[in-house]
Amino acid sequence: MSFERPTLTTLVSRARDDINARMPGADSRLRRSTLDVLARVHAGAMHGAYGMLDSNARFLPDVADTALLERWAAMFGLTRKPAAAATGNVTLTGDDDAEVPEGTILLRADGARYATAADATIASGTATVAVSAETAGAAGAMDAGQSLTFLSPVAGVDATAAVAAGGLAAGADAESDADLRGRLLLRLRQPVRGGAASDYVYWALEVAGVTRAWIYPNWDGLGTVKLLFVMDGEDDIIPDAGAIAAVDAWIAARRPVCADVTVAAPVADPLDLTIALTPDSSEVRAAVEAELRDLIAREAEPGGTLLISHIREAISIAAGETDHVLTVPSANVTAAAGEITTLGTITWA
Repeated sequence: MSFERPTLTTLVSRARDDINARMPGADSRLRRSTLDVLARVHAGAMHGAYGMLDSNARFLPDVADTALLERWAAMFGLTRKPAAAATGNVTLTGDDDAEVPEGTILLRADGARYATAADATIASGTATVAVSAETAGAAGAMDAGQSLTFLSPVAGVDATAAVAAGGLAAGADAESDADLRGRLLLRLRQPVRGGAASDYVYWALEVAGVTRAWIYPNWDGLGTVKLLFVMDGEDDIIPDAGAIAAVDAWIAARRPVCADVTVAAPVADPLDLTIALTPDSSEVRAAVEAELRDLIAREAEPGGTLLISHIREAISIAAGETDHVLTVPSANVTAAAGEITTLGTITWA
């Protein structure tokens, strides 16, 4: 049975009831009476004692609060993954030989700031330069083609720059308590054993932005290992080349020297759906989409199967939904080996 800490109001009421029950004719509910003061003082003391009991009840890592969770993690060599800044390239236009120095600030429409990572010189009317968000986090991501504006004009350079192909990606929020707890519990349940299959998943999850990973021992013969992973915090959960390289480098420093490790991204297998909703409104549609994304994040895996019953359930539990008809898909959805189901296009019938 879980421990529930009584509120101070509840404890005051209990103390008053106890006093009145044990002193016939007394009324501890009279304001500023001696008995009322005693009831409140006693309740205050007990509230502190219950607070300590509540803290002790949440001592174990599966229920620990933020501070205690981080202490548990530190004892096992784990630290919370920090937020990472979105990075990528932008295309500048202007007069030939015009220069943009390193550290020049560009602004997004909402005021988010990005700084150039190197000097750039316009040649043949354009130049491409790397930029990074000044504020770390997933919110710094931008799609290719979006615009940034120089904070201060640069002589000979157009006022706006376009985000280049690939967009600004790799931004990640600081690891949540739930994700840190998940890594800690994985570490407790499956201790590192010098290259066991579970070790590779554990190592991959240490990299910022990585949320799920799968390991395939002996996938191409003895001594070979293949690892696939995704990044659920990104708009596109399939990792790009930079993320793959980061995970590969992290694992290379920890794997057994004799292991031949291949780190790769699963191939997206978009799941298109056709749904008739009741009621059919933008709010309910958004709720259904959110539940479907959550389902896929929890149950989709390379070569895995999404049950049609679970898809219907995800739609049914969406806030505001009272009824629906799912016509596509009409059966369980199984991804091919090396592919993972992702949310495709939803057609609202």
